[in-house]
Amino acid sequence: MRAEADPEFAAVAERIHANVGRQGFMNLVGAELSELSRGTCTIAVERRPELLQQHGFFHGGVTAFLVDNATTIAAATSRGQPALTAEYKLNLLSPAVGEKLICRARVIKPGRQVSVVAADVFCVSDGVEKHTATALASIAMLSEDVAAKTKSPAA
Repeated sequence: MRAEADPEFAAVAERIHANVGRQGFMNLVGAELSELSRGTCTIAVERRPELLQQHGFFHGGVTAFLVDNATTIAAATSRGQPALTAEYKLNLLSPAVGEKLICRARVIKPGRQVSVVAADVFCVSDGVEKHTATALASIAMLSEDVAAKTKSPAA
């Protein structure tokens, strides 16, 4: 996190980290928010048997989850407002093998209502990254009052 280069970003980053910490699915998958800056997000997940499909590759659903979450988080960093995935197009380029999957998302066009975010997913084998997926997402930017109305009492 590069909050020192963008002092106003520190509060945004703190709120995002807190929200990500409350995501049950993020915890279930064992994914980690490894990098966060204005307009970017990186999420990684270590290889575990529960995340693999029948041929021993990371399941495509894991890749899709990483894209979904990283693009939404990256969009949220742009203006510091809540965000929700509207749609994404995912291209699986090659089987995801290796010890880890890394998804790097970056905002292409921030917007008040919709942001466009790109993401690339890499698998890591013996320290070498291989590009396994790419995606483009439309992210709906929510107002604080809409987000507050949708929170459950436990959130």
